[in-house]
Amino acid sequence: MNRVLSIFLMLLLFSCSSDRTNRNPYLQEIGFRFDANLNLPLYSPLTNTGSAILVTSEGIGTRGVFIVNTGFNQFRAFEASCPNHAPNNCSTMILDGQIATCSCEDYQYSLFTGQQLNKPDDGNRYYDMLEYRATFGGNIVSVSN
Repeated sequence: MNRVLSIFLMLLLFSCSSDRTNRNPYLQEIGFRFDANLNLPLYSPLTNTGSAILVTSEGIGTRGVFIVNTGFNQFRAFEASCPNHAPNNCSTMILDGQIATCSCEDYQYSLFTGQQLNKPDDGNRYYDMLEYRATFGGNIVSVSN
């Protein structure tokens, strides 16, 4: 019995991981909630699969939020401030179809995955876009953090 208990404890000890989630040091995670009614003309582009919009209303994210319709009534939402430097006058990314581009360094990010598409190969750590929670119901996309 002691042998079984010893093996169990060893397995438990080695299965634990000390890896921690790497938080983005440039972006704060601000608490907010925003509802986009798809019946309104401002948000109606989101009724089409692959369409994205930028919402820059006060109090929504750091620099605003990108919302994209990924199909089958699924939506994703990402912070509009470039995740690879502190927010400044050029850090609000520009929407170009299904790609967000940082005007500071021309970094590009996929709005379907949030991943950086053109990471420099210089050995530095680069961050993907900060994703927010997006839910859909009754023609309303709710984005929150």
